[in-house]
Amino acid sequence: MAKKKKAIYRVTNWREYNESLVRRGDITLWFEEDVLSAWEHSNSDVKVGRPFIYSDTAIECLLSLRELFRLPYRQTEGLGRALMKLMEVEVAIPSFTLLAKRAAKLKVALNVANSSGPLEMVVDSTGLKIVGGGEWQSFAYRHPKRRTWRKLHLSINPVTQEIVAELLTSKSWDDAAQVHKLLDQVAGPVEKLYADGAYDKWSLYDLLKRQAIEPVIPPRRNAAIKQHGNCAAGRLPRDEAVRGMRRLGRKGWKRQVGYHRRSLVETSIYRLKQYFGDHLKNKAFANQQTEVRIRCKLLNHFTQLGMPNFRWN
Repeated sequence: MAKKKKAIYRVTNWREYNESLVRRGDITLWFEEDVLSAWEHSNSDVKVGRPFIYSDTAIECLLSLRELFRLPYRQTEGLGRALMKLMEVEVAIPSFTLLAKRAAKLKVALNVANSSGPLEMVVDSTGLKIVGGGEWQSFAYRHPKRRTWRKLHLSINPVTQEIVAELLTSKSWDDAAQVHKLLDQVAGPVEKLYADGAYDKWSLYDLLKRQAIEPVIPPRRNAAIKQHGNCAAGRLPRDEAVRGMRRLGRKGWKRQVGYHRRSLVETSIYRLKQYFGDHLKNKAFANQQTEVRIRCKLLNHFTQLGMPNFRWN
């Protein structure tokens, strides 16, 4: 029997993709004219106490550099001073303590590209460490120090591969219970939601039914039909998935409904951790939320600069 040839893929837009990779390290990309012109706070809004000196744009710009180069707050302040000196721009740089304080209340937009028509969403979650050593250290030395982490819930658009919603919670929160908060962050209508078996909860199916969203979620292996075909009410999507699996098998059903698009969110999670690491630098929860939000915005920016196009051989 002839050995099956392994499929390989080739990047068909290597020149454009290579240029996008180079531009990700271009610091001038973050200090454009509109950023520098809006560096000082206008203080037009009503605020009790001492007025702000630096705008949210200035704080977000420096925090973006902090995440991009994985720096502590003090080194971020030093990098900002050096860059302004090299660029010969007369603007002041906020201190590291001010950066930390402003980061706790900073509102960051993900800057998702506009799309026409209803969206499809792919959701999943991952852990980000905040305390304790890694797996190898804990295993090798039986590390007694407690380990804890936050759970990051992500939703991406499988067409553009942009992160359209994110949510940081404690490690104990259930994945399916956070979907409504992810949906609230999406501006347009959603027509289909892909998720893995951890989201197989009737509470989530009820939520998606109310919002007219088609679920693509594999039921657990011992799932039973809740509402049989002779019932006067309309058929339930989960029951239809169970019937499809009984008829086609689990792999056949996944292939038929396009379930494997869900792997795109795992790719986004991998990219996020490759670029920015799997640890959170901040200790305060409010700062951690801003830290994760900026990482997701940066990843969207990288995606918009250019992604590889593949051709399978």
